[in-house]
Amino acid sequence: MANNRSSRAVGVGRLLIAVYAILALAATARSFVQIVGKFENAPIAYLLSGLAGVVYLLATVALLRQGNTWYRIAWITIIFELVGVVTVGTLSLVDPILFPADTVWSVYGRGYLFIPLVLPILGMLWLYHRRPRAIPTDVSI
Repeated sequence: MANNRSSRAVGVGRLLIAVYAILALAATARSFVQIVGKFENAPIAYLLSGLAGVVYLLATVALLRQGNTWYRIAWITIIFELVGVVTVGTLSLVDPILFPADTVWSVYGRGYLFIPLVLPILGMLWLYHRRPRAIPTDVSI
């Protein structure tokens, strides 16, 4: 019998995964257009948007997949996402010259209604709530 707790794509988790998928598509498409069309204007910003797209895509897949390995990958990508949005968000406010064009994570995701700042926090709460349970290995009767 499958453990219902092993699936993260249930209830609110479905909405969370859908938002990750939408951000993956939006960030990847945006960065593709920027890299192909005007890379020389702000290469770091456009590459960071591409990186964000890859992170959102990997987080989406990890949240959809079952198993301990995918659970760990979900944690790693979501923590990386939070560190990225806080770091880039802070740097884009402190020294705007570093980012002559906005990235997905600029000003904490302002261009995406601050969803990039809130989403990893919600993702970590969901992962904690849906953490795999240990299976007893020694059952004495």
